[in-house]
Amino acid sequence: MVGSGLSNQVGASVGALAFPVIGPVGVVAVRQWVAAAVLLGAGRPGLRSFTTAQWRPVLGLAAVFAVMNLSLYIAIDRVGLGLAVTLEFLGPLTVALAGSRRRIDLICALAAAAAVVVLARPRPSTDYAGIGLALLAAVCWGCYILLNRTVGERLPGLQGSAAAAAVSGLLYLPIGAAALWLHPPTAGALLCALAAGVLSSAVPFLADLLALRRIPAGFFGIFMSVNPVFAALVGLIVLGQHLALSSWLAIAVIVAANTVAVGTAVLARGSAGATGRDG
Repeated sequence: MVGSGLSNQVGASVGALAFPVIGPVGVVAVRQWVAAAVLLGAGRPGLRSFTTAQWRPVLGLAAVFAVMNLSLYIAIDRVGLGLAVTLEFLGPLTVALAGSRRRIDLICALAAAAAVVVLARPRPSTDYAGIGLALLAAVCWGCYILLNRTVGERLPGLQGSAAAAAVSGLLYLPIGAAALWLHPPTAGALLCALAAGVLSSAVPFLADLLALRRIPAGFFGIFMSVNPVFAALVGLIVLGQHLALSSWLAIAVIVAANTVAVGTAVLARGSAGATGRDG
């Protein structure tokens, strides 16, 4: 799990090193192509046998892949890795809290909202467009979770995710070609973009599969909370992006809110399951 989280954030930071040459669009295009190749090889979807009911959520997931990564990488370019990933993390936190009537979840939601206000507080240097794009990535991540459930119900194994990655990769063929034509890549920039694809797609995919074979899914969800912390640390070390103390505290609050919300939900489900078995 540590390897997956660090690889994902290091991949994003390495991709950011190529922004001055090929821009976020070029980096995202290469990342999407790498992700499509990896998932197609792993999932091997039978595309010709998909029904209309199966294609609908797959196409929705493909659109989410395309928009989520592009909005996140442009946000990283504008507001930095730590802030962008922290705001994006509000997506799964919102999904975890949505519809809950527990008092603890309301407290977590209010704490996270207050932390977002601190992160986005108005000041002369505030990049509202970058913050808005990071929040768009958060919306996409929430949609990804919901669509992925539907895809998993309608298609076996990794076929749905692989098909969505393939469609997203196809969408980026003209976009990426235009971006690379307008901004000719150097060998170093191309290597950084390829490394971003491998580190942020292939390595986390494999690491997550191996981790989920060894630990409960609930604990895995709790551990995902460290991603904003990893992002802030990697942004500091690799990209030299310094955050104010108030931003670090806001990140800590959002991480704590997710940990408490998901952790207490997992414990509640475990207790209910234990009661049912005993009965």
